[in-house]
Formats: sequence, C-alpha cells, structure tokens
Amino acid sequence: MCFREPGERTTIPGVNPAPRGPMKMPKPSEEAKAAFARVVPDGPGIILKPMFGQLSAFVNGNMFCGIFGEELMVRLPEDEIARVKKQGGRDFEPMAGHKMGGYVVVPGDWRAQPPTALIKRALEETRKMPAKTAKKK
Repeated sequence: MCFREPGERTTIPGVNPAPRGPMKMPKPSEEAKAAFARVVPDGPGIILKPMFGQLSAFVNGNMFCGIFGEELMVRLPEDEIARVKKQGGRDFEPMAGHKMGGYVVVPGDWRAQPPTALIKRALEETRKMPAKTAKKK
C-alpha cells in the first residue's frame, strides 16, 4: 500500500538521494577513432559504427571490439579474458561497478602496439555467434 501522493518523491530522512543527471561518458579523440579504424580488419560482415558516442566494430550485427574514450576493449571467452587481465587488462565497465560480461579492456598503449592477435581472436569468436537482424522501427 502506498501512502504518498502521486508524483511525490519518497525519501528516507537523513539520506541524500543519488545525484541525477546525464551519465558522463568519456569521449574518444579523433586520433583514437582513426587509430581504431586502422586496427579493425576488413572482411565480410564487418562494419564500424558509433555506439554511445564511441566507435565499435561489429560482425554480423554483434560487437567484437570497440573504443571507450581512449581505451580499447575486445570480446573474448572468459578463460582468455583471465589471461588478458593477468597481463594488466581489466573488466570493461561502461559504468563503474557494472561489468559488461564477455569484454575486457586491453592493457597498454594499443595505438603504439596494436593488439592484432586479440582483435582477430575477438572477431573469430564473435563470428561464431548467430547473426543479429535489424530491429523494425
């Protein structure tokens, strides 16, 4: 049973509500976008497209890698994610505390030393997934 008027805010005395407002997303530089476009391989079904102000690579409609701000993340199986994390990678969390399963942030300067093997591996694994079809608008 609700004892408040419609539209009235429910608060707990002594507890401040979480700040509201638009979520802050890191913005990739034009240099990061250009570098990312260079490291993504060409091939059937592979496209680059913006996602949440970032740039991501998709195969058959499934994302296999992308940039988030200046960082590179890839989609890999859990055992391979663990190996990347041992080398300094970390879980991909687009929002703090909200891990995006199946993705890992690549350690180091990915522009100076492109992780082509990881990107190819991400592409191989993602290509095995069922193709996504475009949603009707």
